[in-house]
Amino acid sequence: MDLVSEPSKPIIYESTMTNNNSSNTITTLITPQSPATSSPSGATTPTTPSRYENQKRRDWNTFCQYLRNHRPPLSLPMCSGAHVLEFLRYLDQFGKTKVHNQTCPFFGMPNPPAPCPCPLRQAWGSLDALIGRLRAAYEEHGGRPESNPFGARAVRLFLREVRDFQAKARGVSYEKKRKRPKPKVMPPPPPPQPPTAA
Repeated sequence: MDLVSEPSKPIIYESTMTNNNSSNTITTLITPQSPATSSPSGATTPTTPSRYENQKRRDWNTFCQYLRNHRPPLSLPMCSGAHVLEFLRYLDQFGKTKVHNQTCPFFGMPNPPAPCPCPLRQAWGSLDALIGRLRAAYEEHGGRPESNPFGARAVRLFLREVRDFQAKARGVSYEKKRKRPKPKVMPPPPPPQPPTAA
């Protein structure tokens, strides 16, 4: 199972050409390319990864680095939902969202009138998006969907608790936006009939 891909190594080809009086060795170095697409003319052009793909790669590298720095170090197959929760709590120190404690006088106010000592945390939406990207990256790197630690029940419950608490603490609703039904276009009323002479 290829859970952490290593960069591809270059391939070296050597060939010897012999003329009447001398021989020359030609060395060709071929480095594997990133995924490419074929154009109609038969030439290949490298594709540019989307913002989502770049972010997913950075998130995956960050999580793998976290596992390597973990004490004791963890391998990906040994990773569980509990380790994912540790990672999310670790990320809280880099958060930028003010989340008021229940004892704070500004608890539940969306726009507090003064500063307070409450901690900065990762916003629920950021954590939810991060887990979605890591869940996809895990499977792209050879992990089985049924053993995906990012889809564990404990992780889903944690995200729900974070969402509900932040909604209360910040006075912000995280209700799903419902799509409004499209207004029905009514046909114009028929033109009035001219009065008939009696």
